[in-house]
Amino acid sequence: MVFLIALAGSLAANAALPQSVADALKKAGVPEQNVALYVHAVADKTPLLSHNAAQAMNTASVMKVVTTHAALDLLTPAYRWKTEIYRDGELANWVLQGDLVIKGYGDPSFKAQDFWRLLISLRQAGVKKISGNLVIDKTYFANSKVEINFDSEKWRAYNATPSAFLVNGRNTSFKFNASEEAVNVSQEFELPEVVIVNQLKRTSGSCGDWRSRMAYDVKPNLEQVTVTFNGSYAAACGERFLELSVLSDEQYAFFTFKKLWRELGGEFNGTLKVAEKPVTAVKLLEQMSEPLGTVVRDINKWSNNVMAKQLLLTLAAEKNGLPVTEQAGAEVIKRWLQTNHFNFDELVIENGSGLSRIEQISAEHLGQLLVWAYNSPIMPEMMASLPILSLDGTVQQRLKDSASNGRAHLKTGSINGVNAIAGYVLDANNHRHVLVMLVNHPKAWASKAGQDALIEWVHKQP
Repeated sequence: MVFLIALAGSLAANAALPQSVADALKKAGVPEQNVALYVHAVADKTPLLSHNAAQAMNTASVMKVVTTHAALDLLTPAYRWKTEIYRDGELANWVLQGDLVIKGYGDPSFKAQDFWRLLISLRQAGVKKISGNLVIDKTYFANSKVEINFDSEKWRAYNATPSAFLVNGRNTSFKFNASEEAVNVSQEFELPEVVIVNQLKRTSGSCGDWRSRMAYDVKPNLEQVTVTFNGSYAAACGERFLELSVLSDEQYAFFTFKKLWRELGGEFNGTLKVAEKPVTAVKLLEQMSEPLGTVVRDINKWSNNVMAKQLLLTLAAEKNGLPVTEQAGAEVIKRWLQTNHFNFDELVIENGSGLSRIEQISAEHLGQLLVWAYNSPIMPEMMASLPILSLDGTVQQRLKDSASNGRAHLKTGSINGVNAIAGYVLDANNHRHVLVMLVNHPKAWASKAGQDALIEWVHKQP
């Protein structure tokens, strides 16, 4: 009987692609040999479907599943990052006669509101006027002298590089909307050092590919950055956003500090210094981040690349020690897999985010990892971090009229030549399945219909 069950599982695993999936791929012009599939019910011993599953494939942002799973297991969902403030000088009568020092430890979720809360605490600690400078210590992560961008879009937010003290992901979010006569451009979180020159023309007609009708030019200097927008914007587009990283990590942090400190009634006329915390500095306070179990939701639901990179470096720091590098983080994950008896020889991790041309894994191994995660103590946090089909995150607009609506938690990934999806699907009988589909082909972008067909096929399993 055991032999028959195993044989049945093996035959199923090597069966042809579901017809609906094969038809969608053919229509998209994507050859089946460029697609890897793996479907495995979490309660079963063998996969339901396996196609090219042992082949190493580029993953795009689906690699975040590996990084976040490793972090939840190794650091625990309760892990928190700290940010420290020191004084390098005497403090008396609300005046700090010296420098204020901020030391970061790689918090990937440190936002402007967290900075505001930190500075509120500083005011409560008796500081109103700072006579010296602001010193930012970001030595916790090894300093990369060369900033390497994934593509030619050097100002796009997804190209932001990690930093031990990163505020808002150094992300300037520009908001666009059209009035009856003109196009309005503003910043969601306004920094006066970001100067907008608006040369956009309002047009009528449909919104369509609104980004292709707009261009921007960025002119940075030490004191400010000027961003010029030109082209056209259709009134039908309503409100749209474009995220750019037009400031360095230390500039963004410094300008945000000055804005918030002034709003809190503080006084500061100093400059910015990026340096290691002086040995004479005295610790004033420490602030902890949200727990990792919460932070991974932002990473996976909205596919935040810089947060995933920060997380890989945190793994390196906590489990490998200094100096903190991406290579050390990758080694931590590989050791973790080997300790748990997973030998993923084809696995390549460059930065942990999937924004890479060399990161790769097989569909089979990614599927096995998801089955393991489901049967582990971190399952609730891992699953809750994944976008819910038709409801939120990067799959919010997919399969809204399908019976599978709301019954799948799926991470997506897409870069030129790569399109992928992986996660969990609940079938009509409330049996949960792991689903992985990796596509590597110049027309990979057209494979979404095939992915959707696979999701519905799994949902309809008897």
